[in-house]
Amino acid sequence: MSQLHSDFPFSAVQGQVLFKKALILAAIYPAIGGVLVSGPRGSAKSTLARALANILPPVNYTPCPFVTLPLGTSLEMLTGTLDIERVLNNKQLHFSPGLLSKVDGGILYVDEVNLLADHLVDQLLDVAASGVNRVERDGISHSHNSKFSLIGTMNPDEGELRGQLKDRFGLMVELDTQLSLEQRVAIVKCREAFEADPEQFADQYQQQQRQLSEQIAAARGLLPKISCSDELRINIAQRCHDAGVEGVRADIVMYRAALAQAAWRADSQVTLADIDTVEKLVLAHRRTTMSSSSGDSDNDNNQSADDDSQKAPPNPGNFSRPAAKPQLPSADQAQTGQSLTERGSNSTDTKQGADSDWGSMQAPQSVEATLDESVSSAALLSQFFSADKNAKAQSNDTLSAAKTVGKALRGHSDSDIVSADKSSINWFSTLLNSTAQWPALTLKYREKQPKAKILHLVLLDTSASTLVQQLSARAKACVLDISRQAYLQREKLQILGFGNANVQQIQAAVKAPKELRTLLNKVDVAGGTPLRKVLEQAQAIVAKLSTANATTVRCYLITDGRSRAQVSDLRLGATTVLIDTENTAVKRGRGEAIARQLGAHYHLLHS
Repeated sequence: MSQLHSDFPFSAVQGQVLFKKALILAAIYPAIGGVLVSGPRGSAKSTLARALANILPPVNYTPCPFVTLPLGTSLEMLTGTLDIERVLNNKQLHFSPGLLSKVDGGILYVDEVNLLADHLVDQLLDVAASGVNRVERDGISHSHNSKFSLIGTMNPDEGELRGQLKDRFGLMVELDTQLSLEQRVAIVKCREAFEADPEQFADQYQQQQRQLSEQIAAARGLLPKISCSDELRINIAQRCHDAGVEGVRADIVMYRAALAQAAWRADSQVTLADIDTVEKLVLAHRRTTMSSSSGDSDNDNNQSADDDSQKAPPNPGNFSRPAAKPQLPSADQAQTGQSLTERGSNSTDTKQGADSDWGSMQAPQSVEATLDESVSSAALLSQFFSADKNAKAQSNDTLSAAKTVGKALRGHSDSDIVSADKSSINWFSTLLNSTAQWPALTLKYREKQPKAKILHLVLLDTSASTLVQQLSARAKACVLDISRQAYLQREKLQILGFGNANVQQIQAAVKAPKELRTLLNKVDVAGGTPLRKVLEQAQAIVAKLSTANATTVRCYLITDGRSRAQVSDLRLGATTVLIDTENTAVKRGRGEAIARQLGAHYHLLHS
């Protein structure tokens, strides 16, 4: 077996036992369906995935195909398209195979698979389900076999993976970077040695690499001879049922993975230990209910590669008794304008400038955010999208008129530029329109498909008045729900908190993280409400993004409305919705009035 010295040796990677196990099982039995690896940066995801290519045994003396699918791949490169050389030389339409043809019988690797374009995901889903790549495009009607195992890596902080594609992965591994000091030192030493002399470093592991390849080949040959008792089949079905998985794909994958594990042990019988070993890998991305069954612990990733012992899983929820909540003022006390730290004194409502409100100065308090199912932004987002469609329609009319004037001045026609994507030539249309003259004088381009960028700008009221009836907790729960929706859509999220007469940036404009709860719980609630100040800052943010004309901003103003600030002269320049968190019998806030002044939608957050 030839060694590719440019890749880090598989056997040289420290720890990550579960990941190695999953890759080896998928290599032994490709019908398992591949491996999805989720983990933070720097956890050897890509290194191990690429290193698998060097230990795959050849099939009929032919190296097993290992094809990398770049994120920027076009649909034509993936599925295949016209052979342009034959068209130009012989004027004949001929199919030129793509990556799906080259990977037949092998492994298709996608780094950062959660960032893969949706149209490519759709094609992968279709081919993975049927095992056949069908191309009906550009005057071509062609099909060929394309059976492959899919290996994908992803960082969950950069966006979620579509559920349909996630289910196509047979096994899933969730990595962490909890390494001991000794392991960190060993990893750095190995990497330094590899960078200094890759060929010499690879030679040190050549025997181990060859041994792994031979073991995988032997396990493949043993697969048809392995049996599984009906009792163990029932055990597999029971585990999948208890996990609440949908369909029976998990049952099939767990059975195949148990066969591969038994083959790896060179045994002719599947045992209960084999099922225990693969259960976590099969159910990690399919489980919908909590389970108390035993399985591999997360620490197994850092054990010796030869250690297949089972360990009890850690507490999956990390539950602990919540700390006692601070004594909150009554609604009447908060509505009087007295200082929350000076109750009983003769002081009256103390103004804090033009933005004086019902909240008063007090020691900052933290309020825990809990994702309450009753606090849902579904209806809110529906309003938002409806408003955005109207705004985009008006914007497109204006943009179209501007383009028309510009093209007239430059002497270009609509068909030349409006929807042309200069990076993608439609060769079939070009050839059809150039039959009279050859070579073609006019190139036809595919319709450009712009991708809108979305920023969810959340303005969160953190003033003291929101402590009444746990309004702050409900507001934070609303932010969690908005964040969850943005995370699933891979959109950006920025959060500004305004309270205690100041505006603070809770989170910068980045792709919505998977979990915000800890960050929100650290936000203190205190003082007055600088409503005008936060709106002016939001206005500046929207204006800056509008200049670039590349991002659509959706603004959420989450407040109890307890502010005397006048904001009728402000316009944020983005579709805005005011989420009113006040929920008292007698309303003292001004949520609806503020929404009218801003020209924003109004949404009352019910308890």
